[in-house]
Amino acid sequence: MLSGSSETVAFARKLRRTMSPPEVMLWGRLRRRPYGFKFRRQHPAGRYVADFFCAEASLAVEVDGIGHDMADRPERDAVRDGFFAQEGVAVLRISAREVLRSLDATVDLIVGEAVKRCPLHRASPGPP
Repeated sequence: MLSGSSETVAFARKLRRTMSPPEVMLWGRLRRRPYGFKFRRQHPAGRYVADFFCAEASLAVEVDGIGHDMADRPERDAVRDGFFAQEGVAVLRISAREVLRSLDATVDLIVGEAVKRCPLHRASPGPP
């Protein structure tokens, strides 16, 4: 599983306390282990922090606000996505607006991507 340095871990802890409203909404659903997939929030990965991470599916989910379309963010995001790809992790980018507009559809999209990456996964009846 991906991990980060002590500085990245400390930064991830700070980010957990300051999540954006769309991230909070999405975490409320992902923490329930949809279809049996366990997600972590603000997961340290190398020098980066993934908004959400499912180790079983090797899937990072990034909730992108308007800032990801400005200045050099698209290029920085591409470098970050390249790092994850080298580690065998797929990145699913979802706009914050989409999370706010349709939380159910967003969760379905994320679970669908996880299922595609883990075709032999069987849904569990709930948390242990």
